[in-house]
Amino acid sequence: MNVRNLNINKPENHDSYKSLLLLDEISKGEDLSQRDLSKKLNIALGLVNSYIKNLISKGYIKIKNIPSRRYTYYLTPKGFAEKSRLTYDLLHDYTRIFREARRDFRGLFSELIDSGIKDVVFAGVDEVSEIAYLSYQKDDIALVGVFDDGVTKS
Repeated sequence: MNVRNLNINKPENHDSYKSLLLLDEISKGEDLSQRDLSKKLNIALGLVNSYIKNLISKGYIKIKNIPSRRYTYYLTPKGFAEKSRLTYDLLHDYTRIFREARRDFRGLFSELIDSGIKDVVFAGVDEVSEIAYLSYQKDDIALVGVFDDGVTKS
């Protein structure tokens, strides 16, 4: 699962999301320094250090000293459980957002139909337009085109 592409605005969700990113990377078992984690996850090095200390204090990860003043991190059973919980919460949020978007698009398309509009054109091809496409599926309205500057014909 790629958990990097979610924009979460609530501070507590943001912290949970960053913790999930760290737990996910650490669970892969690679020897990564905090600097490596910082670069890989695009999180400031100081924040990585802070998150790791927090995760250690909660018992989610353990640290092992390896030669040359380096450390390796690994998840504890409690850490695997927390990663699973955070992943479940994230998927639950995705599902809620998807349902709300479909509901809003259905309302928009109903308003268009009530206004006598029978044809629509989508501007842009992305996840939002895919949700709109799934939501508009009614006999009373037709998708007649899609325009996207980012798409080139081969």
